[in-house]
Amino acid sequence: MTAPWPELLRIDRHCLIVLEQLFQAAHPLEGCALLLGHQASAQLQLMRVWPCLNRWEPASERGHRFAVDPREQLLAQKWARQRQLQVIGAAHSHPSSAARPSSTDLQLCVGPTLMLIRSGLSHGAQAFGAWWIAAGEGEKEPQARPLQLVVCADA
Repeated sequence: MTAPWPELLRIDRHCLIVLEQLFQAAHPLEGCALLLGHQASAQLQLMRVWPCLNRWEPASERGHRFAVDPREQLLAQKWARQRQLQVIGAAHSHPSSAARPSSTDLQLCVGPTLMLIRSGLSHGAQAFGAWWIAAGEGEKEPQARPLQLVVCADA
């Protein structure tokens, strides 16, 4: 994505419920999903959640690492395009840490993109952290900027 840096992520309650259920099912491992929606200048709108399996190898590290299968990414992109949506980012859980991007998250992320993280240390919407990850320059790792998260009534 080459759009400007957004300041706000709008997410409806249905998407939040899907993410909560996905991460609860994956616990104590990190769960992951792709996020489909739109970007309009300084605002992102999350419309759909594309649940994914955590494919990190070795499997013994999936409690603190995640990887999305590239085939899932391609399927999600194709499905989204057919519905005038785009993949705006990814979500994953931190079962035992804060909803902040880790150094590994930033090193492995290809920005610019949305990163939504669910902490296992909190509950409800407060457990989520939304971050805009800017592209890294040269040898520098990408920069993370927090977004305001607004939970809306179901669309």
